[in-house]
Amino acid sequence: MEEFKTIAIFNYPHEIVVLKHILEQEEIQYYFENETMMNIVPFYGNALGGIKLKIHPNDFEVVKSILKELEDNNDLKIV
Repeated sequence: MEEFKTIAIFNYPHEIVVLKHILEQEEIQYYFENETMMNIVPFYGNALGGIKLKIHPNDFEVVKSILKELEDNNDLKIV
């Protein structure tokens, strides 16, 4: 997992639910650093630096386009 890179940072656990579903559908390997801790103690968000989406560098462009689509979708604004 050391080669995985951060592509996005989220402040709240609810922001990643839809994104997790999309990444699983696309069969992209990922993990969210600090997700568990933010669910347990949400006030640690600033200290931890948020919930970091980590992906393999080979998937960077695909995930970047997924994030762009979610950003542009006015009905589903999570990023």
